Amino acid sequence: MERKDVNLELIKIEGKAGGKLEDSCLVNGIVIDKDMSHPQMPKQIENAKIAILTCPFEPPKPKTKGSIEIENAQQYEKLYQQEQAYFPDMVKKCKDSGANLVLCQWGFDDEANHLLLQSKLPAVRWVGGVEIELIAIATGARIVPRFSELSAEKLGTAGKVREVAFGTTKDRMLFIENCANTKAVTIFLRGGNKMMIEEAKRSIHDALCVVRNLIRDNRIVYGGGSAEIACALKVSEEADKIASVDQYALRAFADALESVPIALAQNSGLQPIENVAKVKSDQLKTKNPRLGVDCVGKGTNDMKDQGVYETLLSKQQQLRLATQVVKMILKIDDVIAKVEE
Repeated sequence: MERKDVNLELIKIEGKAGGKLEDSCLVNGIVIDKDMSHPQMPKQIENAKIAILTCPFEPPKPKTKGSIEIENAQQYEKLYQQEQAYFPDMVKKCKDSGANLVLCQWGFDDEANHLLLQSKLPAVRWVGGVEIELIAIATGARIVPRFSELSAEKLGTAGKVREVAFGTTKDRMLFIENCANTKAVTIFLRGGNKMMIEEAKRSIHDALCVVRNLIRDNRIVYGGGSAEIACALKVSEEADKIASVDQYALRAFADALESVPIALAQNSGLQPIENVAKVKSDQLKTKNPRLGVDCVGKGTNDMKDQGVYETLLSKQQQLRLATQVVKMILKIDDVIAKVEE
């Protein structure tokens, strides 16, 4: 049986301060916080063929140190011409491969930038390693470490690549959309400041983890503390069947389960003991395990009517972790403390 899961690495969360939180959107592709290397390069490319390079646009540097003695102007001119021949050759290899956009992990100087502009080959420099890998997965490209290995089959494809400017500060970002691998997406968040963006990122990540848990195991339990109360009642019922001293451990476990709905009622401004006691009583009378704490004041304690659910997988993990912590603490039979002199 194939196990279902979600690859969160294909879901990139990017944010840009400025604008409203409502301006956030889902981009069917990758968003990177970069812009074109030259302001006169085209801002939008349709049917992009992307070359991803991890080699710099510069002459190769020797691994060992050496010195060159130049005795006259002719020798200097010859050396200069030899050095300048590297740049057109690199640009030519990119053009010959069929690429119409180059993403480079390293930077390049103004001369290489000017040659790229003259050759009508848009380029982006200083793209991070993690972003390069994600773009390669999304576009189906192969990361090329040397210009000699660049070929048409190693290019990635995207339906549209566009540079977008935001606000009066003219902050620019690059949107790579309609990629070959449609599973790679970006959640692009907007907010008034960086703190709001970071908080939104954490909230989105939590929501994604909940969805991933549902895909792994689509069973759910009702929220509002109803599951904990139902479990506490069942554990107490089983404790009544035990005549030995072990029943007290079960009763203590049942009391611990009730701490969750008590905390919910307390945080909602309700009377915790009264509310939880009433919900327990109602569950016993009606045999309805969906009854929980009415935190939002909708007038009903039925969590199914309120639409409050939790994933069974996360609930199991919470209870197992809490139980393991208690067992670990109980194993400690003594604490060695420093004696005050």
